[in-house]
Amino acid sequence: MEAANADSVRFAVLGPVRAWRGQQELDLGSPQQRVVLAALLLRLGRPVTLGELIDAVWGEDPPKGAVAVVRTYVSRLRKVLEPRRGAGESARLLVSTADGYLADLPVEALDFGVFEQRAAEAKRLRAEGRIAPAAQLLHAALDGWEGVPLAGLPGPLAESGRARLTEVRLTALENRLDLDLRLGRHHDVVAELAALTGEHPLRERPCRLLMLALYRSGRQAEALAAYRQARSTLVAELGVEPGTALRTLQDRILAADPGLDLPQDTGTKPAPAPVTPAPARELARPAQLPADLPTFIGRSPELEQLRGLLPGEGELPQTVVINAIAGMAGVGKTALAVHWAHEIAHRFPDGQLYINLRGFDPAGATVPPEEAVRTFLDALGVPAQSIPAGLDAQTGMYRSLLAERRVLIVLDNARDTAQVRPLLPGSPGCMAVVTSRNWLTGLVANDGAHPLTLKPLTAEEAYGFLARRLGEARLAAEPGACEEIIASCGRLPLALAIVAARAAAHPDFPLSAVAEELADSHDSLDAFTGGDLSTDVRAIFSWSHHALSAPAARLFRLLGLHAGAHISVPAAAALGGLTARQTRTLLGELTHAHLLLEHLPGRYVLHDLLRVYAGEQVLEEETESERNQGVERLLSWYVHTADATYAFLAPNRRRAPMLSLPPHCRPLEFATYDQALEWCDGERANLVAAVHQAASAGRPGLAWRLTASLWGFFYLRSHVHDWLDTARTALDAVRAAQDTLGQAWAHGDVSAALAMVHRYEEAIDHVRHAMVLHRDRGDLQGRALCLGNLGNLYLQTGRLDRSVEYSRRSLVVDRYLKSTWGEGIVLLNLGDAYQRLGRFDDAMAHLEEAMTVLRTIGNRWVEGITLDTLGTIHHRLGHQDDAIKHYYQAIEAHRDVGNRWGEGHTLGHLGDVHHEWGEPESARTSWRRALTIFEESDHPDATRMRERLRALDGAATGPGAG
Repeated sequence: MEAANADSVRFAVLGPVRAWRGQQELDLGSPQQRVVLAALLLRLGRPVTLGELIDAVWGEDPPKGAVAVVRTYVSRLRKVLEPRRGAGESARLLVSTADGYLADLPVEALDFGVFEQRAAEAKRLRAEGRIAPAAQLLHAALDGWEGVPLAGLPGPLAESGRARLTEVRLTALENRLDLDLRLGRHHDVVAELAALTGEHPLRERPCRLLMLALYRSGRQAEALAAYRQARSTLVAELGVEPGTALRTLQDRILAADPGLDLPQDTGTKPAPAPVTPAPARELARPAQLPADLPTFIGRSPELEQLRGLLPGEGELPQTVVINAIAGMAGVGKTALAVHWAHEIAHRFPDGQLYINLRGFDPAGATVPPEEAVRTFLDALGVPAQSIPAGLDAQTGMYRSLLAERRVLIVLDNARDTAQVRPLLPGSPGCMAVVTSRNWLTGLVANDGAHPLTLKPLTAEEAYGFLARRLGEARLAAEPGACEEIIASCGRLPLALAIVAARAAAHPDFPLSAVAEELADSHDSLDAFTGGDLSTDVRAIFSWSHHALSAPAARLFRLLGLHAGAHISVPAAAALGGLTARQTRTLLGELTHAHLLLEHLPGRYVLHDLLRVYAGEQVLEEETESERNQGVERLLSWYVHTADATYAFLAPNRRRAPMLSLPPHCRPLEFATYDQALEWCDGERANLVAAVHQAASAGRPGLAWRLTASLWGFFYLRSHVHDWLDTARTALDAVRAAQDTLGQAWAHGDVSAALAMVHRYEEAIDHVRHAMVLHRDRGDLQGRALCLGNLGNLYLQTGRLDRSVEYSRRSLVVDRYLKSTWGEGIVLLNLGDAYQRLGRFDDAMAHLEEAMTVLRTIGNRWVEGITLDTLGTIHHRLGHQDDAIKHYYQAIEAHRDVGNRWGEGHTLGHLGDVHHEWGEPESARTSWRRALTIFEESDHPDATRMRERLRALDGAATGPGAG
C-alpha cells in the first residue's frame, strides 16, 4: 500500500515545479513553499537540514522565525501530497529526519530522476557500441524537459539549481547531437547546432559538432566560417584562442581528411571520435589575461617584492593575497601587473580573470562594481538568467564560485576601494592584483593589501627599454641622443614606448633627429604641466598622429569633439560624415596605432590624455565650419536614432517633430522592441552627454528633441535623475533661445520627470506653463496632452474631483483627435480616480474600456498599469485571489516591456495583499523584490519599501510575536 501511495504522485522540476496524483495536478502553494519542495526533490532520498532549507529560500538574510515558517511549508505540502494520512500517522513522502526532512520517493516519480536514468543507460549503450538505441534514449530523456528548470522560483537554491540543471541538459544535448552525427543525421542536425552555437557562443563542443555536420553535408566553406566566428568570439570575449580540438578539426577540414567522413558501421559499433574532446575543466577555465609585452624589461626590485607575497612553489597561500600597485598615469602599472600575472599563472590552475575598471575616464565611464562582478560571473560560466539582482547577492555568488578554487584576479585601473572591494575573493587560494593611480589605503588598512608604489624607470631600465625595441647597436651609435630621448620622456614607459614606435617605424632616421623633435616640441600639453605627465607628451602623441593616413588623422581629431564615454562605429561614421565601412577601416588604423582602444566589440574609447590631445588638435587643424558640421552630424544622429526607438518604446504616443538630417548622417533603424531598448541602454551615458553638448554648443533644438525622444526610455528604465537633468538642461537652452515650441515640449518633459520623483506641485506648474505655450501656438494635441497630465497629477495628489474634471476634458479632445494613446491613458486615470472615490462600478467600466483600447493598439506598457489598478480594486473589495491574479498579470506586462518602475510598483501592491491576509513572508518577499528594483535607479519609492519592511520586522519581534 505504501509503495502504491508513493508511486501515485509524480513530480516535475525540469520546468515549473509541479506535482500530480494520477491525472490531477496538485496545488503546491506559494513560490517559497515550492522552493522547499524543490530542495527536497533535488536531494531525492537524502536528508536536507533545516538550515539548508532556510538557505534555499532566503539565502544569507532569513527572517526571524524562519525555522517555524519552513516547518509550516512542509506541513502544508504533506497535507497536499498525502490528504488521506491519519492524524497520528507518519508522513511517507516527506519524511522527518534528525534535523530536517527527506523526500522518500522512487526515482521514477521525479522527471529529473527519469532523465538521469535514461542518460546513464544511453552512456552505457554508447560504450557498448550500440549507437542507435543510445541516441533514441537521449532523445526521450530530453523530451521530458518543459522549459527553464525550476521556473518561477525565487531564492539562492533556485538560481544555483537552474544553472546546474541547465548545464546537465546542455551536456546531454551535445551528447545526443554527437550520436545523431554518428548515425549519419548530419543534414538533420545542422539547424539545431547552429541555434545552439548562437545561444552558447563560448562552448566549443557545439561548434565542433556544427563544423563536422556542415562538412559532411558538403558545406566545407560554411564549416570553416563557423570556426572563424567561434575564434572571433573567443578572442573578443575572453582573449583566448580556441582549444586544441577545435583547431585540429579546422586543419582536418582544410586538408579534406578522409577520416572525417561518415563511417559505414555506425548502427552497431562505436565510430571513432572525429576529434579529441577538450577536457571539461579546460572549457570552464577563464583565461582573460591580456598578452604579456614581449619587450618587457626591468622592474627587478618590484618583481622581487611581488614574488615575496607568495609561498614557495607548490605551496598554497593560507589567506587571500591582495596586492595594490599604485603610481602615476603611464608609469607602467598595467604592464607590470600583467607581466607578473603571466609569470605566476601556472600557480592558479582554475583560471585568471581580468578587467579594466576605467577608474579615471574623464567622461565618467567608470565600470561600476555591479557590471564588473556580472562580467566575472559570466566568465565563470554562470548563465545570465541565473545571476541574481543586487550587488550583495552577485558578490556572494561570485565568492562562492571562487571558494575552494585557485584563481588569479587582475583588477586594472581602479578608481577607489569601493569599486574594488566587491570583486575581491573571500577564500584562501586566490590572489587579487589591483592597479590604480590612487592610493588604495582602504584596501591596505582594512583588507590587508600589500602596497607597491611604482615610479618611473631608472636610467638603466629606460635604456634597456629602448634597446629592446630599437636594438642595442642603434643606441650605441648615438649615446648622446639616446640620453636626451630618455631625459625628454622623463623615463616614463608610456612616453618611451611611443617614441620607440616612431623611431622603429623609420629606421633610417637618426636618433638625433628624434631627440631634436622632442626638444622643439617643449610647449606641448600645457594642461598637464605639473600633472601626471610632462608637457612633452603632446609632442610624443603628435608623432603617432602625423604618422596616420590623412583620413584616419582627421577622424582622430574629430573624436575630440565627442563628449560621451565611448563611441560606436555608426556614431563615429556620423561624426566624420563617412560610411560605416570607411569608418571601420579608419578605426582599425587608429587602434593599431594605439591611439584608440576597442574596449567592447564595435565600441571605442580614447585614453584620457589622448582625448585632451585630440581636442586640442581639432581646434588647431580643422576649420570652424568642419567642427560645427561634425558636431551637427553627431548630435543629429543621436536625436534621429533616439526618435527611431520611440516608436517601439512609446507606441502611438505623440512624437517630437524632427529637424531635417544634415548631409552624410545616417541614423539607425530598428526592427524590434528589444533592439530599440538595447540601443538606449548601451548609449545611455552618451545620450545624456549629447543633450548637455547640444545645449552648450548653441543647438537648443537638438537638446530638447533628444530629451523628448528619450521619454519612453527614461520612464521604462526609471532613470529619473538622468531624465530630470537632461530635461532641465534642455529647458534652460530653449528659454535662452526664446524657442516657444521647444519650451512647450521641455516643460512637459521636466514635469514628467518631477512626477516620477513625487514632486507633484512643481510638475503641475510646468504643465500649466506648457499648456499656455501650446495654446498660444494653436496646438490642440499638445493641449490635450497637458489636460491628461494634469488629470494624472491631481490624481496623485489626492485632488480627485479636479482629476476627474481634467481627465474628462482630455478624453473629449483625445477622441476628437483620434489619439488612442491619450484615450487609453485618460480612461485608466479616470478608472483610478473613481476607485479612490469608492465608485467601483464606474472604475471597473472605465478600466475595462481602457483595456479594450490598449489591446487594440498593442499598448502593453499602459496595459500593465491598468491591470495593476484592477488588482487594487479587487484588493479593496476583499477579493484576494482576483487581486493577486491581476497583479501577476500586471507584472508579466511590465516585464514584457521592461518597465522596471511599474514592476516594482505592482510588487509593492502584491506585498500589501499578502500582508493584509496574514501572509507576512510572502509580503516580505514581494516588498524586497520591489526594493531591489527601486534601489537600482535610486527611486524615492525605495524609502517607502524600506519602511514597510522595517514595520514588518518590528511586528514579528514585538509583544506577543512569539
